[in-house]
Amino acid sequence: MITFEGNIRGMNFPKSISVEEIGGWIGARVSGNKTLQISGINEIHKVREGDITFVDHPKYYKTSLHSAASAIIVPAEMECPEGKALLIVEKPFLAYEEIVKRFRVFTPIQYVSKEEQDIDPTAVIEDGAIIGPHVRIGKDCHIQSGTIIRPYTTIGDRVVIHSGAIIGTQAFYFKKWPEGYQPWTGCGRVIIEDDVWIGSGTTIAQGVSGDTIIGTGTKIDCQVMIGHGVVIGKNCLIAAQVGIAGKTIVGDWCVIYGQAGLTQNLHIGDKTTILAQSGVMKDLEAGKTYFGSPAEEARIKFKELVALRNLSKHE
Repeated sequence: MITFEGNIRGMNFPKSISVEEIGGWIGARVSGNKTLQISGINEIHKVREGDITFVDHPKYYKTSLHSAASAIIVPAEMECPEGKALLIVEKPFLAYEEIVKRFRVFTPIQYVSKEEQDIDPTAVIEDGAIIGPHVRIGKDCHIQSGTIIRPYTTIGDRVVIHSGAIIGTQAFYFKKWPEGYQPWTGCGRVIIEDDVWIGSGTTIAQGVSGDTIIGTGTKIDCQVMIGHGVVIGKNCLIAAQVGIAGKTIVGDWCVIYGQAGLTQNLHIGDKTTILAQSGVMKDLEAGKTYFGSPAEEARIKFKELVALRNLSKHE
């Protein structure tokens, strides 16, 4: 069995790096605790102690400065919280990108060597499957022809991935500039745990800085879209044409029927059922069944539909 240690919530550096060295990479002036050692990089939603992150909008200054992050890249002079470090540059996003690209160097898949992969000899990899560098595949997996597995994907044991599935697509996540949109360079991974089934045409995006995770025993139908940083729990069933937006967390033993859509940053409780074509726009309590758009408890939504139908009879 492959174990999933380490980078569950952000990209760890191979070794700790001094904040002043990082400041030198990005041309920043460092204030605050200049002796800090930085162990990883993360976007603000998932920072941990030891991480470096960035902020470039006054609306988020307070949240960022008082987050768990040890170092924050900022666009102007400001008071540094005790024990932290600030790295001052004109455009923090570009500095963040520069750091990420040091550790996620672009490598076209056609140049991959076997030494850059860790594939168990019991795994069946059909001809025509494309597998990138820094990919791990566990025991007794079946990867069908036409599957694409992009870099920094970890796959557990007994996983089946059907033809046409794409694992590790770039996140649909952009920085808005006055002149247009710039994509974030992803440094997260996709982690697929044991006994997962993934249908044809399904796409699973890599995390921007954290991981996209598919839990043990989960079965995913064809043509499902799972966004960046999504976490799916254990033993879930997800039917065709479901879309789950970035950073949403789905609990264990959930069932999501066809063409349901879930917006970003939601928490879906364990043993939740979402009926077909529902639009989920808020967190859902565990153990209940939901329907409609916006989705509500099914028993309430069905009563509303009956009431509307009865009103029309009296027109």
